[in-house]
Amino acid sequence: MSDHVLVFVFGTLKEGFPNFQTNRGRRIPGEYRTVERFPLYLIGERMSPWMIDLAGEGEHVEGQLFSVDAETLAAMDRLERIHEADGYRRIEISVTLTTGSDGLETAAFAYVKPEGSLANADVRKGPMPRYALADAALYRPRSG
Repeated sequence: MSDHVLVFVFGTLKEGFPNFQTNRGRRIPGEYRTVERFPLYLIGERMSPWMIDLAGEGEHVEGQLFSVDAETLAAMDRLERIHEADGYRRIEISVTLTTGSDGLETAAFAYVKPEGSLANADVRKGPMPRYALADAALYRPRSG
């Protein structure tokens, strides 16, 4: 399992959400949240969930934890456009179980938008602690 990494997903890559087909990882049981607070917003006409790389602001963001192989990580990187100027960045954060946690923290990758991304963003909702199915119903995939 050494070729697998942990990825914390809070938005469209969650199980049951619009881009889950890209996430071929194995879900780690339980619900997780970020140890530090991060701002999570719905942005623009596409209603995309953006977690901003601004630790200490916003909410403890809730999500799911997956163990993914290199191929799945590469697919997630492509979806999140990490090599594009306006894409997400994959960073390492700490997460913990939301219930029954003994306080143990786990390091995991997460996809975030750089702080400066908010400057001209059309914020539709947030900051908020979770991306719910009701939010996902408003999501519009990138065209093309």
